[in-house]
Amino acid sequence: MRKTKEFIIEKSLFASSLITIAVTIGIVLVLSIEAVQFFSEVSIIDFITDTQWTPLFTEKHFGILPLLSGTLLTSFIAIAVALPIGLSISIYLSEYAPKSFRKSIKPLLELLASIPTVVYGFFALVVVTPYLQQIIPNLSGFNSLSAGLVMGIMIIPYISSISEDALHAVPQSLREASFGMGATKLQTAFKVIVPAASSGIIVSIILAISRAIGETMIVAVAAGQQPRLTLDPTVPVETITAYIVQVSLGDVQHGSLEYRTIFAAGITLFVFTFLLNTLSYRIRKKYREKYE
Repeated sequence: MRKTKEFIIEKSLFASSLITIAVTIGIVLVLSIEAVQFFSEVSIIDFITDTQWTPLFTEKHFGILPLLSGTLLTSFIAIAVALPIGLSISIYLSEYAPKSFRKSIKPLLELLASIPTVVYGFFALVVVTPYLQQIIPNLSGFNSLSAGLVMGIMIIPYISSISEDALHAVPQSLREASFGMGATKLQTAFKVIVPAASSGIIVSIILAISRAIGETMIVAVAAGQQPRLTLDPTVPVETITAYIVQVSLGDVQHGSLEYRTIFAAGITLFVFTFLLNTLSYRIRKKYREKYE
């Protein structure tokens, strides 16, 4: 009976892994097939180098750079907000906060990740943007600054929670050895504990960056839908995900060249994220080898 249960569990886990692999392969195939049909009509050189993205206009341009710049700009603002705040929270919870406070505040912090992203988007549009306009008079009603700031708040739990788990998992003997050498608690935290937990911290940063790049509703609501090649956070921009939503829910005819642009944009986002994760994996592996 016990062997039967173990056999069923083993096969169920194996089937789950196969389903995951099959779904991933299916997504890649759909993106690739549609993208190949798109690039059979549009030069990939123009797609990479053209600085205008107007596939829905009379004068059509298919340069992905405006969408890519909008995606990177909002993601950079989000990471600039979430990284220092998230790491500070994780270090405080792991090294300074009482256990009772840690147990109570950590679940509350993780609730930020459960709030629907459309709520964050409207918060950015009706609260953050009007407040920033009092400080920055020329700030547009739709802009990447508000979207990036609120997106940074949203991804704070991804950095703080995972980083705190990594810091908390560092053996107590390392802390005691550092204190025995005369180091202060601050020196121990930043010069011993953080480097020892660097692989887990890098994982949290990777997850946060991927979450920021793939975010849709916040940028669709608060950042605008004007693809432009700019690094100015005060003007409207459009990200790759926001454009995909715009076309998918619009009146564009299925199977047309304009409709296939969402697959070209999607495969671009997939390739970019894949390269980013590969680079981050190599960095994480290097840190592991250094501190193991």
